[in-house]
Amino acid sequence: MNEKKILHVMVLEKFLAPFIDFVDEHFGREEHHYVFITSEKYQYGLTPQHHVEFLHTDDDIFITLLKYMKTAKKIILHGLWRDKVDLVLYSNQELLQKCYWIMWGGDFYFPEKQTKIRHEIIQKMGYLVTGTTGDYTLVKNLYRANGIHIKSFNYPSNLYKEYSLKKTPNDCINIQLGNSATQTNKHKEILQSLATFKHENIKIYVPLSYGDGIYAKEVIQQGKEIFHDKFFPMTEFMPQNTYIEFLLGIDIAIFNHERQQAFGNIITLLGMGKKVYIHPKSTLNTLMKECDLKTFSTEAIDLSLMQERDKIKNIISVKNNFSKNALIQNLSHYLT
Repeated sequence: MNEKKILHVMVLEKFLAPFIDFVDEHFGREEHHYVFITSEKYQYGLTPQHHVEFLHTDDDIFITLLKYMKTAKKIILHGLWRDKVDLVLYSNQELLQKCYWIMWGGDFYFPEKQTKIRHEIIQKMGYLVTGTTGDYTLVKNLYRANGIHIKSFNYPSNLYKEYSLKKTPNDCINIQLGNSATQTNKHKEILQSLATFKHENIKIYVPLSYGDGIYAKEVIQQGKEIFHDKFFPMTEFMPQNTYIEFLLGIDIAIFNHERQQAFGNIITLLGMGKKVYIHPKSTLNTLMKECDLKTFSTEAIDLSLMQERDKIKNIISVKNNFSKNALIQNLSHYLT
């Protein structure tokens, strides 16, 4: 890697290949070097044509990555997911002043489960990048973080897009529950709440294509026991276009996470005019208020649909706050 480039430290996730494409298109490749902390593999839309580098051995991390970090103009940490990367930063704390940590949620929620090394890294991180003020406040309070807050939504998965919205209502109420097979979705709690409506004309769809397979089986068992043929677990990963078609058919979406999760799902659904429930403790509530977006509490679920004026208001707000131009402006705060 040439000196004075912007180094991106990444793990394989479904929204990172589109991020690379977006940055290539709007900021160019010349100043950016992308490193994935894993053995070479191409998933979630990542291809050899993306020209990224894979590092995973001890020498890769403690020699090559460290050299890249020392010569980089800026270090963009797409989440904190690898203990070895933590150790490199902990052992070379002068690097933290040029680190821009894009906060994902799972890398700092539940501080009691994080290592002492990660606690110190977060405390001394130079820049904290999140569009959610609540998450920034949380990290300041829980980790005594001193970094500068860069308010930015960061990934194209959150962009507003024009869709051909359905004009005719569904023949039943289609409900989406959660976004993944992880316990932070708190599916079981909501399935019990929805049991009140098990004799109504509903269908419940639950994306479970990634996460904890054992937990997914538990959710499926409970869902089938309560709702029988009205329960539809989704265990196969969908291409983006197929998933969008699925979201267009949803009437009500319920995200019971107390942490920031499913942000792309939530913004996409609100931009489609769908009714969205989120947990009252979620840090996304602050963002919803800041963007004047109408959402509902998972503590008071019913089957009523969105009023037309609220649909329109949400669509306009998402269009204004999560446009391509807004993302370019957000990213320019730390990619230039």
